[in-house]
Amino acid sequence: MNAVKIAASGFAAGAAWMYFTDPDRGKRRRALARDRSVRMWNDFNCLLDKAQRDTMHRAHGAACAVRAAFQDHRTDDAILVERVRSRMGRLVSHPHSISVTAENGKITLKGLVLEDELSHLLAAVRSVPGVMELDNKLEAHSSTEHISGLQGGNRRQERSEFTQQDWTPALRIAAGALGCALIPYSIRKNGVVAAAGGVMGAALLGRAICNKELRNVVGMADGAKVVAFDKAIHIQALPEEVFQLWSNCEMLPRFMTHLKEVRDMGNGKSHWVVEGPAGIPVSWDAEVTNCIPNKLLSWKSLPGSTVETEGTVRFEEDGHGGTRVGVRMCYKPPAGVLGHYFASLFGMDPKSEMDDDMVRLKSLMEHGKTRAHGVKVDKGSLMTFGRIGIA
Repeated sequence: MNAVKIAASGFAAGAAWMYFTDPDRGKRRRALARDRSVRMWNDFNCLLDKAQRDTMHRAHGAACAVRAAFQDHRTDDAILVERVRSRMGRLVSHPHSISVTAENGKITLKGLVLEDELSHLLAAVRSVPGVMELDNKLEAHSSTEHISGLQGGNRRQERSEFTQQDWTPALRIAAGALGCALIPYSIRKNGVVAAAGGVMGAALLGRAICNKELRNVVGMADGAKVVAFDKAIHIQALPEEVFQLWSNCEMLPRFMTHLKEVRDMGNGKSHWVVEGPAGIPVSWDAEVTNCIPNKLLSWKSLPGSTVETEGTVRFEEDGHGGTRVGVRMCYKPPAGVLGHYFASLFGMDPKSEMDDDMVRLKSLMEHGKTRAHGVKVDKGSLMTFGRIGIA
């Protein structure tokens, strides 16, 4: 086992050395990694500050709860009604179908409620400070059918902090610290317990860093909206010109360096090949879902694609002969959010690549030339190619 660990560590170190000392792109990669590391360090310091304030507020709240346990909770009936309504709104899907009245600490509930929500509601109301007695006059129904007061609404369910999608700063720091402690332990020790500790530590660390549900972190979530980002740039060119360049997908690899090939398959469908991490090509098929000439272009990947993605590009005229290009893109990385974060450290994620491509697009439209794939690209030849492709 130790020999395997040593061999894997040596291979990883050698690969990293080759990546950062490459004569052609090594300097740029080192600069990107340095900038990303500085940003991550600043974000971490900001998180520490939030966690400190979060912990102080929690401690203050706990102290107030202890003091409240030894105090008389009798209060004004109007205040008691608002306490109950606030608590009730987190438990039932139709809180406006329930009326709440109070008289000398006695709460009366009237209205409509679903059967599976009734027991949780009554227990929660009884636990509200100041409630001395509860009179239940609710009409419980097993179904919402033919009952207007129970139509629509969202089913509510109280969830612990551990099951929330967004963890609090204090919980993220605690989980990350525990994960950092478990991973070295699993490396030093052998056996099933150590391996399980390593897996748990990696899961906690990844969950704390990404602040996303674990299924999103490891790439097991359904749908393309695991990672989403927006980009916008102003180009001093008419929307018709920018749209013509963008809508012909086979022209995009000429100035978008991360694209290796885009092949038009007809009927709004196309085949895309991009350069993934370590130069490994990644491909998928996509189709246009909405197209408004000179205004909007939307797409999504076809079912079964290696990479699930969808997005929209909007072209808005600014009234001064220019165009605001806005890109909204969502995708599901094969390695989940953690893979996206790792790729972003080296500037190989779609968000970073889109930044570079948008700058090239602006240069191409405004100055008539740019540079991609190590060669010069001029607007005239590109538009000629576009007209040939469309014809």
